Amino acid sequence: MIIDFHTHVYPEKIAARTVEALSHAADVTAYTDGTLRGLLNSMKDAGITKSVILPVATRKDQFDTINRYAKEINDRYDEVISFGGIHPDDEDIPGKVRFLKDNGFRGIKLHPDYQETMINDDKYLNIVCECQRAGLVVITHAGKDPAYDKVHCPPQEGRELLEKVYEETHFTKPFFVFAHLGGNRQLSDVEKYLVGQNCYIDISCSFSRFGHFCDNSDEDVVRVIKNHGADKILFATDSPWNGQKDYVEHFKSLKGLSDREKEMILRENAEHLLYT
Repeated sequence: MIIDFHTHVYPEKIAARTVEALSHAADVTAYTDGTLRGLLNSMKDAGITKSVILPVATRKDQFDTINRYAKEINDRYDEVISFGGIHPDDEDIPGKVRFLKDNGFRGIKLHPDYQETMINDDKYLNIVCECQRAGLVVITHAGKDPAYDKVHCPPQEGRELLEKVYEETHFTKPFFVFAHLGGNRQLSDVEKYLVGQNCYIDISCSFSRFGHFCDNSDEDVVRVIKNHGADKILFATDSPWNGQKDYVEHFKSLKGLSDREKEMILRENAEHLLYT
């Protein structure tokens, strides 16, 4: 069993133009057509059992639309789990989080670049604390996004948010995920500020061999996994922006990780985070 913790899909009516726009903005190639059907076909080809879909609210007025579509996916398909989306400018954050919890969502996605808010802003602190109290997972884009000059979630500020959340909630169970090996194109700061902390790190867009705005070597990835702890690493691809089959095969071939560590990363850690 393999769980991909970081994927994206778009409603069929807008998938083609959304993929085209994002491909142009970030100068990247899509490996599916961006639809749910495209993801399911990709998963079957890659031998992936379940994928987590991560919607992004780029405006506060998108809450109802985004989460209605996400709930429809969750109600109809067992092969995927869609998280919800919250914008930092949303009103009534406790109410929004309660709605997601009551409707069976297991987590939310934040994208500080698309939402033009620094990750250590009090708006995010409010959201993340509410999610922690509700038992929801939070995953954020981390590091450089090729479509933006400013980095809104650098590792140091990410750690500041994390420390504030644990101080305010007094909870210690790790529930927060930094995507892209903790910070795309910011490896030295990831190792300085995030590695070893009480958080998860996903490995989407983490291997330079696949291009797509990443500059980490295989040795870099293995070192972060070893130093952070394989029990807090999540397998993830960022589909459609990486090919799931290629990503699975490359991860399985990595030298320096035991079969046990790979099994934890491919399946067990995600199951623990999602279901316990």
